[in-house]
Amino acid sequence: MAYVIPTPPLSALPIAGSRDLLPVRRVYCVGRNYAAHAREMGGDPTREPPFFFMKPADALQVVPEGQTVDHRYPPKTQNYHFEVELVVVLAKGGRDIPVSDALDHVFGYAVGLDMTRRDLQDEAKQLRRPWELGKAGDFSGPVGPIHPATEAGHPAKGAISLSVDGAVKQKADLSDMVWSVAEQIAYLSSYFELAPGDVIFAGTPEGVGAVTQGQTMIGAIEGLGEIRLRVV
Repeated sequence: MAYVIPTPPLSALPIAGSRDLLPVRRVYCVGRNYAAHAREMGGDPTREPPFFFMKPADALQVVPEGQTVDHRYPPKTQNYHFEVELVVVLAKGGRDIPVSDALDHVFGYAVGLDMTRRDLQDEAKQLRRPWELGKAGDFSGPVGPIHPATEAGHPAKGAISLSVDGAVKQKADLSDMVWSVAEQIAYLSSYFELAPGDVIFAGTPEGVGAVTQGQTMIGAIEGLGEIRLRVV
């Protein structure tokens, strides 16, 4: 038995300080997980149950450490937004994972961006349609190298920021998250059987905004370095 078309390439993320790669299975993204960002998007920052959307695994764009990579401005949008986020990568999965055990399932952490066609997302919200056209575009998830938890620990606090052409647009602390990484893992595992290689984008702070071609974005998280992308 053989496949009748060529098999698609496997999506994988690099490990910081190593030539090894971690294969990606699914990509979950939590919405409005910083109170100030919830307010700027017209939401309620209280601890209501978190909500998630997904990106395809092949929407991730690898951003090597110390390099500025080209990031394509996508079609069908006039309002393309950056959202810097802590990225969590799982080493093991399961169902109904207790919050107290959730961090034991984490392989490591990285800096990522949830790039968003905001005009298409806003239209989908108004029409009560899914968000994929706004959130799941090609290369919409730039991610830097994964820092293993055995070396970086489990960052519950530390500066998270994004600048455009040297001007700081987003600046907050990981401790400002409404739902912690452990709580997100536990909540997701009540709906899905999580597995090794699952990726979670843990939410963005306030200050999201548009970029245009020719601008350079730098996303950074304390202890995890930074990623640099030039919009082309």
